[in-house]
Amino acid sequence: MVNVLALITTKPGLRDTVLQAFRANMAAVHAEDGCIEYQPVIDADGLGPNHTALGPDTFVVIEKWASMDALKAHAASAHMAAYAAKTREHVAGRVVHVLQSAA
Repeated sequence: MVNVLALITTKPGLRDTVLQAFRANMAAVHAEDGCIEYQPVIDADGLGPNHTALGPDTFVVIEKWASMDALKAHAASAHMAAYAAKTREHVAGRVVHVLQSAA
C-alpha cells in the first residue's frame, strides 16, 4: 500500500473555494482502480496548546492507494488535470509526501 499526505495551502481566504472543487472531484477519484482512501482534512477545534495548527488557508489530503502504479495513474488522470487547472490560480503551495509502511 502507498500512503500520501498532500499539504495544500491556498491563497488567503480561498481554502473553501478549493475545497469545493476538491469535493466535486472526489467521486471520480474514489472510482479509480486502486483508490482505498482519498479525503481532505482541516484543523480540529479545541485541541489546546500542544496542537500545531495548519491555519485557515491549508488543508491536508489523506490518500491510500493499492500500489504505486495506481497512484501514478491517478496523477495522470484527466479529472486530476481538470481539477489542477480549475484550482491553479487559487493555490499558493503544495507539498506532497509519498510514504510506505515502516512496520
